[in-house]
Parts: sequence; C-alpha cells; structure tokens
Amino acid sequence: MKSLIISLCVGLASGGFCGQVLAWEPAAGQRQLPIWPGAVPDARRAVGPEVDGTEKVRLVAGKPWGYVGNVSRPTITVYSPKGKNTGAAVVVFPGGGYQILAMDLEGTEVCEWLTSIGITCVLLKYRVPGAGVYPKSGAYPKSPEALEDAQRAVGLVRFHAPEWKVDPHKIGVLGFSAGGHLVAAVSTHFKQRLYPAVDAADKISCRPDFAVAIYPGHLWIDRAKLTLNPNVPVTKQTPPTFLLQAEDDQVDPPEHSLVYYAALKKAGVPVEMHLYPQGGHAFGLRQTKLPVSKWPQLVETWLESIGMTPKTASSEKASLVPIGYFVGWH
Repeated sequence: MKSLIISLCVGLASGGFCGQVLAWEPAAGQRQLPIWPGAVPDARRAVGPEVDGTEKVRLVAGKPWGYVGNVSRPTITVYSPKGKNTGAAVVVFPGGGYQILAMDLEGTEVCEWLTSIGITCVLLKYRVPGAGVYPKSGAYPKSPEALEDAQRAVGLVRFHAPEWKVDPHKIGVLGFSAGGHLVAAVSTHFKQRLYPAVDAADKISCRPDFAVAIYPGHLWIDRAKLTLNPNVPVTKQTPPTFLLQAEDDQVDPPEHSLVYYAALKKAGVPVEMHLYPQGGHAFGLRQTKLPVSKWPQLVETWLESIGMTPKTASSEKASLVPIGYFVGWH
C-alpha cells in the first residue's frame, strides 16, 4: 500500500493531486488513492469542484444516503478483511446513473459486508460529471471515462495482489444500477484497454474472475424484443456472473437482467439470476421486511459454489442451485 501511495503521488506531483482535499473522504483509518499516475485519459474540463452531499428525501430503509458528484479525479480505497482472509477481492462500482455515485449505500456499506466475510474490498470512485452537465456521460461508448477507470482499477488490484494479500485469480467486480452496467462493460471489454498503457499495471489482465450486477441498467436496446445492447459483447470468456433485480423496478426494469442472462447462457457462461416481485430500485443492502434485502447471503453462497471463497459448514449442508441454472422468481 505504502509503495503505491508513494509512486502515485510522485507521478501526480506536478498536478498537485496528493495535496488536494477531495470532497468525499473515507472513514478514519482509510485512504483513497488516485488510480492514474499522471494525466487522466480522456479527461474533461472540470465543471466545478467535487461535491459531497446527502439525499434526505428519497430514503432507503428509512435512512438518508450520501453521494458524490463532479468526480474528475478517480480513486480507489482498499478495505482489508476483518479477521480471516479468503484471498478473494471485489472492486465495487457504486451506482448513480453515471451522474453521481452513491458512496455509502452502494459503496462503503458494501465494503463493510465484504470485509466481514473475509473479502478485500476495493471501492472505486469513478469519473462522473454531475447532474445537468453537458455533454452528459453515460454508458460506454457514449463516454469512455468510467470504463477506463474500471479497467485500470481491476488491473491495479491484480498488479498489487501480493502486497494486498489477494489471490490474483479471485478478483471480481460488483456494481449497482449504472455500476451494474459497468460490471457488464468491464466483463466484456478486457482484451484491450481503452487507453494507452501508462505503467506495468496496464500490462496485465483486467478481466474479472467473477461479476455481480445488482439491478443493472443499459443492457438492452429494445425492451419488447429483449435485444442485448451490442456494446456489451458477451463471449464464452465473460466471467461467471450473478444477477439480481426486482420486478417492480421502474428505473431499470428486470428486462436488463433477463436479456443479459440469456446472452450469458447462450455463450455458455455460468450465470445465476434472482428476480424478486418487490424491491424497486436502489435498495442497496440495507435490511427491510422485503425478502430481496437478503440478497447478500445469496451472493455469499454463490461465491462458495464457484470456488472463489471456501465453503462453510452450513453451506455444505445446504442445497445449492447449480451454476448456470435460472433460479427464477422469489
């Protein structure tokens, strides 16, 4: 960790990033690190300083949630496991429509869960211009920034795997909403980086070993015909994937997951999908009376079943759904 901080700060000294106070900061004891050691590729002119706010009207599980906007300097924050270390790591992509990032609801709260089960969590604060900014960013290829940041982040984790006590063959991605689309994008665009290599970390694979997309969007271009977005070109090299969505999601309807599920199945990619009748959109992992809020346990079982984490005594006794089988509606 220390060597990464030093190398990145030296590379960014001319830009003053390491002395810059960012609007969003992780909790005490954690430090966010810039992911680019020099100029940010395809950089947009900053429309204003990074902003850190709280949504107090649209509550989730009766509580407000925090967000960050105007992100032009992407960072990662590495959260180490609490207690046991399974060797697995997950890069987390918060959602926010490629306009903001829900940094606690779909970020730090997720890292608390993952580290509690022995998984290293790497929270990516990827570039988003802020609401009302034109030209607006969006799903690749409308704008490449977020996918570039995702590719870079996965590569960095694999490059620093020994230092961060991570198995380089057990690095996955997990995202929500727009971040769920970013999961699919980096799962299907890993053979070639969208940017010229800047250092040794860009010379190794940025392919995730597994992928989890929670209420993803931007995955179909024709809802009625269930036509897959051609900019997420699924192949047999696409990593094993877990999908979850609510049928009453009015922001990103379940057809996004359905069309991606069908493409993964056709390509022979191991995939598990869960659909719930209620839950809406952007519920994160906060506990409510709805069954959908139990989804983290499903992911834990799935990770065990695909060999990314060791099986527990309780999970060995449970009946597991075979990978690749459509789980269906709950």
